[in-house]
Amino acid sequence: MGLLTFCINVTLDGCVDHREGIADDETHAFFTDLMDASGAMLWGRITYEMMEGYWPAVARGDVEAPPAIRAWAVKLETKPKYVVSSTRRDFPWTNSHHLAGDLRTGVQTLKDATPAGVLLGSGTLAAELDRLDLIDEYRFLVHPRLVGHGPTLFQGGLPATRRLELISAKALRCGAVAVHYRRAR
Repeated sequence: MGLLTFCINVTLDGCVDHREGIADDETHAFFTDLMDASGAMLWGRITYEMMEGYWPAVARGDVEAPPAIRAWAVKLETKPKYVVSSTRRDFPWTNSHHLAGDLRTGVQTLKDATPAGVLLGSGTLAAELDRLDLIDEYRFLVHPRLVGHGPTLFQGGLPATRRLELISAKALRCGAVAVHYRRAR
């Protein structure tokens, strides 16, 4: 059985707006390494649509991008992508699949079928999966910024405090810190 790892950019005040993180070669390499090590991606509809609206065009060469960014986009094309949505059923982006039915059962089945693990990249979906006790690890790239707006990490709350064990922490040159936690069971 693979692990479900929630991975996201977050500012010091908890903002998870993707436009507020530092985008440089080192932060990009952090996410590339995580994607390379995982067997599949898991997103909610909103994150999927944001990604679908940009990355396929980069992979095709329709959008100008540095070679490392284009290489990441090409890798993302081949990576299995699973989407949780109650409002959309058609996901035409290459290797995209709708995860329908009972959320707990669907995600557990995906974890069981993906020994290399599943990388979760949607904040709202993460809150729901955390409530269902399905997230095994958390990989946050904490950016040295205070932005004063949302959306924020777990802004809808959680039913109880989650105890986590620190696996690693690494400071990046830009001042961001990559932290890796595992759920304390």
